[in-house]
Amino acid sequence: QVQLVESGGGLVQAGGSLRLSCAASGRTDSTRAMGWFRQAPGKEREFVAAISTSGNTYYKDPVKGRFTISRDNAKNTVYLQMNSLKPEDTAIYYCAATTGSITWSPGTYAYWGQGTQVTVSS
Repeated sequence: QVQLVESGGGLVQAGGSLRLSCAASGRTDSTRAMGWFRQAPGKEREFVAAISTSGNTYYKDPVKGRFTISRDNAKNTVYLQMNSLKPEDTAIYYCAATTGSITWSPGTYAYWGQGTQVTVSS
């Protein structure tokens, strides 16, 4: 089992920045990649970004150039630096881990955190 705990969400004005953290514990050696997803009210959970164990990164188009995913393997922590935030970025952000290849589908990620709320005001 892998446990994931997110932190760093909050309320920010449009154009501002936030950094989310996801601390992993347990059988972290079984995971191959970590990702961030988000879910806005009334919408499906969607892929935001992911990073492999070797450091390859992947982003959904709406966040490219604004968000940066990174990882500190020594701390078993993954980060999501979010800059130039927009009101449409408002959502609950979830950290996830997969034992397989990186995909955009939430169903392929076996482990999830509890989520952290990000609210961007206009």
